Amino acid sequence: MKRKYMNLLLPGLVAINLQVNAQQTPLTKYIDPANMDLSVKPGDDFYQYASGTWIKNNPVPAKETRWGSFNVLRDFNINAVKTIIEAATLNTNATPGSVEKRVGDFYTAAMDSASIEKLGYTPIKQDLQRIKAIKDLNGIINETAYLQSTGYASPFFGFYVAQDRKYVTNMVPQLSQGGTSLPDRDYYLKSDARSLKIQTAFKTYITTLFTLTGSTEAIAKKNAEVIFNFEKALATAQLSRVELRDPQKTYNKFSLAALSKTTPEFDWKPLLSKMKVNGQDTILVNVPSFFSSLSTTVKNTPISDLKIYLQWNVLKSSAAGLSSPFVSAQFAYNQALSGQKVQTPRWQRMSSLTDNTIGELLGQLYVKTYFKPEAKARLQVLVENLRKAYEIRISKLDWMSDVTKEKALAKLNAFTPKIGYPDKWKTYEGLNISKTTFFQNLRNADIWSYNEMVNQLGKPVDRTKWGMTVPTVNAYYSPVMNEIVFPAGILQFPFFDPNADDAVNYGGIGAVIGHEMSHGFDDSGSQYDKDGTLRNWWTDTDMTKFKAKTKALGEQFDTYTILDTLHVNGKLTMGENIGDLGGLNAAYEAFKMTKQGQTEEKTDGFTPDQRFFLAWAQVWRGNILPETAAQYILTDPHSPGEFRTIGTPVNMDAWYKAFNVQAGDKLYKKPEDRIRIW
Repeated sequence: MKRKYMNLLLPGLVAINLQVNAQQTPLTKYIDPANMDLSVKPGDDFYQYASGTWIKNNPVPAKETRWGSFNVLRDFNINAVKTIIEAATLNTNATPGSVEKRVGDFYTAAMDSASIEKLGYTPIKQDLQRIKAIKDLNGIINETAYLQSTGYASPFFGFYVAQDRKYVTNMVPQLSQGGTSLPDRDYYLKSDARSLKIQTAFKTYITTLFTLTGSTEAIAKKNAEVIFNFEKALATAQLSRVELRDPQKTYNKFSLAALSKTTPEFDWKPLLSKMKVNGQDTILVNVPSFFSSLSTTVKNTPISDLKIYLQWNVLKSSAAGLSSPFVSAQFAYNQALSGQKVQTPRWQRMSSLTDNTIGELLGQLYVKTYFKPEAKARLQVLVENLRKAYEIRISKLDWMSDVTKEKALAKLNAFTPKIGYPDKWKTYEGLNISKTTFFQNLRNADIWSYNEMVNQLGKPVDRTKWGMTVPTVNAYYSPVMNEIVFPAGILQFPFFDPNADDAVNYGGIGAVIGHEMSHGFDDSGSQYDKDGTLRNWWTDTDMTKFKAKTKALGEQFDTYTILDTLHVNGKLTMGENIGDLGGLNAAYEAFKMTKQGQTEEKTDGFTPDQRFFLAWAQVWRGNILPETAAQYILTDPHSPGEFRTIGTPVNMDAWYKAFNVQAGDKLYKKPEDRIRIW
């Protein structure tokens, strides 16, 4: 299902955390000079100054694609997750249907490599044969409905149920452009060396999976060309990631009859009925032109090619759950994208899969065993302090009129914070989990999740639901819910430690809280009002001033480059950059209200303000493989860590004062050039 929120971190950095303050030991300082490069002037390269020695001493391990603060935390905690799950598998007293029993059985089946190897591709053989027997376009459409409605695969397009952005009390069916396999449409459309290498790896992956299911090498290679060319046609019709960031542009409501007229090969009322969606007269479509093009492409594609495409959707969706040749083929393809040297150990992959599949069962074990209530209480205080700081900053804005300020403050005060874990846990009632049938467990979970999603239609919006699992080290803002959410997993150093000084906590978790609040006021989130409705609440003059400021911020980030030639996309990363800029400023405002923030007393050789900014910097330190870095430039709405480290402080007067940054220093910006938004 397409997620409708904005999160803090980079893709692939969702980590699992189990013990608050477990990472921090008496041997480790919160701000440790041994991790810094004090030979560098902070005004020349604050990233290197704050973290240079740590970066030098922590190359990317072979099983990783990047290595930074989040990865260290993940690596530490995934072992703790393993301990919890393995304890569940060994609990012979766990009653049938209990949380422990279901978690333990899922993981036991996932780790039963011998049974998985024996099965080979048997679990999907019937699906491939069913597709092979299709005779006509009606059969293609019916199979599409089946794959979508079982959560098995999403051929041709994306489908999900979510709130209507202009009528947020309604849950409505929604369609999104899709049907492609590579991470971004540009991988199909570009012909530079990096893109061609990935295209070749993609075709090799397709070829391998088809040969593993009985096709000859020649036929498998032909299938790869068919699939690539078909998906390239879909990619050509897709909007870019930057264009998709506009919530007005992607809000297009159709009656089913009207939409069907624009897509002659897709009659949406009977198709949706086959997808278990009934009683709905209208649907939201993010890119109508894509669906018109999709219909034409399908019409002009031979049925035999469409069958190959559907078989591919089954193969790519299933590979990770099949025997080792399939898993190895998938990893070889992922290597071309990410540069990862060796496969992540199976126990680690299956621990993460358990969290991703039945996370609110695993989450209950986590909360029961490890989560500290005082951490939640402390964060509640921090949230309210950040809200007060944000209120002060909005009230003092010199570029916004009073009428718009009033509505901005109303939205701020309407934020709903969720901290730690859900008030109401999912029970996964009806989800059958067996300790002997790994692939079937995955299928059952897919079906259960899809049914849970479509069953939201016609019911009140469930405001207790969470978009992340409890052990996740991340946070998010939902514009339609107007809520900020902090899973328990993020309540740990370097973000938060109840024993740390305020400078460290406000530079870490305080900036996270402010970041999520700022998403409500970034270039996209600012288009939603206090009720979460996509509705303008700005005066024209204020919006013009706001856009001028965001344009300047985008231009700043456009100048940053990685791998010598790849520029950060300031428009793609705009929302996250505004989140950082607003969040760190609000966190600093709140920090200055604390006792420590009002002194100049040094700790471990650093002033409170220096510790605040160094805490921010150490969150983003890290190394990344070139292949992964190149992929993220195309696909990730977050800027690279080194530019998140410096991109906000260079716009804050307090940073210049804290580190005595002067004209002539490489990062220096004149006061009149410093970008101030929130």
